[in-house]
Amino acid sequence: MTADPQKTYMKAAIREAKKAQALGEVPIGCVIEYEGKIIGRGYNRRMTDHTVLAHAEIAAIRKACKKMGDWRLEGCTMYVTLEPCPMCAGAIVQARIPRVVIGCMNPKAGCAGSVLDLLHEPGFNHQAETETGVLEKECSQMLTSFFRALRAAKKP
Repeated sequence: MTADPQKTYMKAAIREAKKAQALGEVPIGCVIEYEGKIIGRGYNRRMTDHTVLAHAEIAAIRKACKKMGDWRLEGCTMYVTLEPCPMCAGAIVQARIPRVVIGCMNPKAGCAGSVLDLLHEPGFNHQAETETGVLEKECSQMLTSFFRALRAAKKP
């Protein structure tokens, strides 16, 4: 019996998210797969790097583009623990990533179907196939636990 590759790659994204959490960052992780190999990894580093651009998806896209030697990531699949924000959804479209697998949705800022759906915008020259809910409970629990601990730490 072979392991489910989607779960294997999402577990790799979760490991990236745990790196963010270890830095006190919101635990979001991302990996990009091409022909059975991870070619880009990233995790949230906004506070650490002091920039709004330090999202998991942006870091993974940057590394994958370098590995591919191209700005186009055709033939790749992105696995991300949380539904992409508008900036990251735009980068996915711009990079021509054909497939995005999402752990859990983000009803407050998600742009792959929650608030907006930039990945399926017919006016754009590229749309991405999406699959949601892969290891959803694990991805969601990680975020819930992080924010619960953050709120508890702020109480007097």
